[in-house]
Amino acid sequence: MRFGAIVIGDEIMRGKRQDKHFAKLVELLAARDLRLDWCEYLGDDRERLTATLVRTFASDDVVFSFGGIGATPDDHTRQCAAAALNVPLELHPEAEAEIRGRFGAETNAQRLKMGEFPRGAAIIPNAYNRIPGFSVARHYFVPGFPVMAWPMVEWVLDTHYAHLFHAAPEADASILVYGAAESTLTPLMETIEARFARIRVFSLPSVGEGGTRRHIELGVRGEPGAVPRAMAEIEAALDQMQIEWARPATGKK
Repeated sequence: MRFGAIVIGDEIMRGKRQDKHFAKLVELLAARDLRLDWCEYLGDDRERLTATLVRTFASDDVVFSFGGIGATPDDHTRQCAAAALNVPLELHPEAEAEIRGRFGAETNAQRLKMGEFPRGAAIIPNAYNRIPGFSVARHYFVPGFPVMAWPMVEWVLDTHYAHLFHAAPEADASILVYGAAESTLTPLMETIEARFARIRVFSLPSVGEGGTRRHIELGVRGEPGAVPRAMAEIEAALDQMQIEWARPATGKK
């Protein structure tokens, strides 16, 4: 099962606010031995957001969408989700109850719009202020405020996807390789992936930021039991090729 994210807001696209959702979602998934497969950033553009949701609704992915579910003129996510599914927006009875519970006698039509979701949606509880998010077609729409959004994402994961937790644990390890080009290392990387079906090899070149030597971080990630064996073969091959390498933590072999 693939997990994706959509982060919405003109303020992010214009640099007025820095996104924090990507890193936090990666963290929340990793704590459960899950991983994020993709992330898209979108401004407050109805046409583009609707087209994106048409595409993602057609997939089997689990998608977390952050932002744009309020009731101000620059909030379009609820409307775009309904348009993408070709269904109307309706005031969800549970959302209405939560909003009335939050505002009491100060509840008005504008505030109730925050509970208008695409037909067939379910609510996502918001422990912070009782204004719920919503889910439909394995898409989970939460506010842009981290203090609300992140507990809501955790609730979704723990409520709907606990059966996936720790089903495919993953480990990683890497070394620093000096004085070698990626093209030189590519055949070795291909050999390791061919030998270890549940391992993926990665390389991260550095031009020597912060006064460090130019190097390539070469590593593997995947099935925990295979990671040490794959790394041992990489190290042995580099020794045979007389290529200098060191472990990141110690700077030594």
